[in-house]
Amino acid sequence: MTIQPSLAVRVVKTVVGWFDTSLNEQATLAKQAKSVDWARIVPFIVMHAMCLGVFIVGWSWVAVGVAAALYFIRMFAVTGFYHRYFSHRTFRTSRFFQFVMAVWGGTCTQKGPLWWAAHHRHHHRHSDEPEDVHSPHQDGLWWSHMGWITSPKNFPTNFKAVPDLAKFPELVFLNRFDLIVPVLFATSLFFLGMLLNYLAPSLGTSGSQMLIWGYFVSTVFLFHGTCTINSLSHLFGNKRYATKDDSRNNFLLALITLGEGWHNNHHRYPAATRQGFYWWELDITYYGLKLLSWTRLIWDLAPVPLAVRESRLIEEPKKATKRQAQLQPMSAVDLVAGSGKIRSAAGA
Repeated sequence: MTIQPSLAVRVVKTVVGWFDTSLNEQATLAKQAKSVDWARIVPFIVMHAMCLGVFIVGWSWVAVGVAAALYFIRMFAVTGFYHRYFSHRTFRTSRFFQFVMAVWGGTCTQKGPLWWAAHHRHHHRHSDEPEDVHSPHQDGLWWSHMGWITSPKNFPTNFKAVPDLAKFPELVFLNRFDLIVPVLFATSLFFLGMLLNYLAPSLGTSGSQMLIWGYFVSTVFLFHGTCTINSLSHLFGNKRYATKDDSRNNFLLALITLGEGWHNNHHRYPAATRQGFYWWELDITYYGLKLLSWTRLIWDLAPVPLAVRESRLIEEPKKATKRQAQLQPMSAVDLVAGSGKIRSAAGA
């Protein structure tokens, strides 16, 4: 059977697009936002399907322990680096450690740092409005949780939204070839399992078992844990502040995401490093970033202004006064930093 050239070209472009996201920048945006590109998301589907491998490789305490540990270690990378640094620039660091944070975040398999930050900044500008690509109030729970990622309209990186990051070629490279780090990370876990099987066979693990549990299972749980903030935290929980959206504070989600569950706090003042505004609001990501600041790897963690923290505007957003709306820092500048100035990307 002869394969039509047009089909062959589409297949090649799709496969290459799995590894080189620059092809996504040329993708047509004319398609409906809720369309799904099934061919393009094959790696995403495979990642979930590979979790069924646990029935083949079995389990061991060391494999399950590594999976759990990597969930939290990489959740810290998502929340502390991709979110609080690349998206909101709530602290400063050196160019070298900025690269380390990007690589660390890359192990999470949630695309590149520029793509992640650009989409998140867009979310804050249009939270729960029709332009918000992952609002449960606009497109439903499933779409806000994971459906939006499958849409070709959301594949490209909006470099105009991240000019402070796009000037670093090393970040652009990691963003373009966003599968390099995950593949190397998964491969290292496979060889770790082989090494443990050789040095300590009593542990009962192997390369394939460590790959399935340490990478695939841990990564899938990490992905869905992260996405609960897009979906569930705009539906369930309490509102302390009258923001323009329906963001909520949720203790359970704060546990799952190491502090991101204080989402209403965050939407009230996204420029702060800390999202648990009060001492009883557990924010493990902030504690970790605070520890890093003691090493001088990062510095200038942005505080929560007392006036912001104590402004408990508990009215519904639609009833908020003009003055209350003005208190909500939703400008492009304030989304990056709360000082009234855009923080430099690294170092200065």
